[in-house]
Amino acid sequence: MKKTIFGVITAALIVGVSSLAVGQTNGEKTILTPAGAGYQLSLDYELGFVKVLQNTIQIGQNGTKFNYVTQGGEEILFPFSRYQAELTLGNRSHFILLYQPLLLQTQTRVPAGGSVTIDDVTFGSNANLDLTYSFPFWRFSYLYDVVNTPRFLLGLGGSLQLRNASIRFENTDGSQLTVSQNLGPVPILKVHAKYLLPSGIFFEAVADGFYASSAFFNGATFSFEGSILDASLRTGIQLKRGIEVFANLRFVGGTATGNSQYAGTYWTDSRSTYTDNRLATLAVTLGATVR
Repeated sequence: MKKTIFGVITAALIVGVSSLAVGQTNGEKTILTPAGAGYQLSLDYELGFVKVLQNTIQIGQNGTKFNYVTQGGEEILFPFSRYQAELTLGNRSHFILLYQPLLLQTQTRVPAGGSVTIDDVTFGSNANLDLTYSFPFWRFSYLYDVVNTPRFLLGLGGSLQLRNASIRFENTDGSQLTVSQNLGPVPILKVHAKYLLPSGIFFEAVADGFYASSAFFNGATFSFEGSILDASLRTGIQLKRGIEVFANLRFVGGTATGNSQYAGTYWTDSRSTYTDNRLATLAVTLGATVR
């Protein structure tokens, strides 16, 4: 893990230092895009760690409101990575494809005399549990730069995110297991701002988010509220040939609360219709962009 981090950053820095200068890439030949092309390609990679600030789950009205941080072993740091590809057309339209894995696997022990009920399964006193909280997502975005100057960019647009959630509670001896999985699209609003200094140092902010109820937003006939916020602050330096290196602070979180009235189709669907899930994380990463 450490070798990968330092390898990515060191390679980008070596290329930049060897150029002995920084500069903009508009109209210039870059690593991925030929000079004078009417488009620009870029690849973005970041790697670091994530701290779970809050993560609670309740499945079933009579289920336990389980706190992954204080009860489930998520008080430690976890590895974090993010991958993005972008196509820019006409210097203002941006098409972005993002993949972010998020896999939190921990172990815990139910205290003596206690119990944990998830969906229709109760784990009793002194039960040893293997926990999996998996919430990776794919996101396709479109941004249009309403302001586009050599020093400042402001883009507005939207995203379609594909959530891919899987939650597992299992006795370590395999005697009990409950699984809750969900796959579905989520529409999101997006905003992007970037300011570039003459030295090549830049400051950047990006946010994707929404808050809505299913009855209003998705046309469902039952009440179900949800929210997503993916917001980051980034600072870095722009090098020649379209290379940037950066440090990034990112918040990723969301909520989902309500009673689903969709019929259970898969064996991995929750037996209970009620779900209350709240997640908040803070990630610190280093990364590089190659154009």
